[in-house]
Amino acid sequence: MTEHRRGAGLVTRRAILAGAAAALVPAPAFGQAGAAPPRLGWISTEPERDPFVDGFREGMRRLGYTEGRDFVLELRYAPGNLDRLRAAVTELISSRVAFIVASGPAVRAVKTVRDVPVLFVISGDPVALGIAATLARPGGNFTGFTFLSLEIAGKRVELLKQAIPPLRTLVALSNTDHPGEPAERRATEAAAQSLGLKLIYVPFGSVAELDTALVAVRDARPDGMVVFPDGSTMVSRAKIAGFAIGQKLPAVFGWSEFCDAGGLMSYGANQRDTYVRLAGYADRVLRGARPADLPIEQPTHFELVLNLRTARLLGITVPRALRLAAHRVIDS
Repeated sequence: MTEHRRGAGLVTRRAILAGAAAALVPAPAFGQAGAAPPRLGWISTEPERDPFVDGFREGMRRLGYTEGRDFVLELRYAPGNLDRLRAAVTELISSRVAFIVASGPAVRAVKTVRDVPVLFVISGDPVALGIAATLARPGGNFTGFTFLSLEIAGKRVELLKQAIPPLRTLVALSNTDHPGEPAERRATEAAAQSLGLKLIYVPFGSVAELDTALVAVRDARPDGMVVFPDGSTMVSRAKIAGFAIGQKLPAVFGWSEFCDAGGLMSYGANQRDTYVRLAGYADRVLRGARPADLPIEQPTHFELVLNLRTARLLGITVPRALRLAAHRVIDS
């Protein structure tokens, strides 16, 4: 059974005002008078079904859109192959989509797109990736949301130390092919140093290198592990969580999906809610707004999720104060 402790959402005053304004205006009646509804492209690296497409659909429904009548969603999946992703993007552009939603790592496949708006949700830094001039004024045809928050990189280390007081050595498992990764590493190192922890950095450059990185983690024999959240670790979340359990290694992750896959604990933004909110940007673009003028948003609300089932497998008793602070507890 999964117990919900507190409601989660990523809320900013700007988003609330924008959502309220959009709710007052009916969705454009694209399907009326014989007009064809706009086609919306969706590109993802997931193998079969993007877990967040339903969040986007929910957001569109909240804004008064009916799929099939007011828009058609063109879904394209191409896991682990950049050339296939790019081919899928070309196909979407040829089908005259109104915009493309690039989910997570798929953003790399649309970097060179210039004539079609692109809405994204990524874990990294869109400025470092080269798809935005600044967060406040993207300046091009890309806008959306980034989960990157250096403050919570350090907070994850603090929470793991709170869960495991004897913690002395900590591995940071990190995909180096991730925009903003050096800054996240520095924030994690600073937090570890402030707590008197020895940090062991274990990098990898692609999903293909993950197995080698996990061997390095095993050989380091750390007391705990922090896994930087990004598309590669997200796709491999079940493997990483299973590895941690097999090694009796307490680990903290960035998103709740890792806990759902067996991870001990996570602290970060709610991904699904962010895709619900992305529909607000979709609505504004369909009404004529330019991505260049829509600020890229960052999370302001974060969730602590605990998997007590995994804690028992690891032989860990999570402190009561941490359990009470959790937004969600998985306990069976």
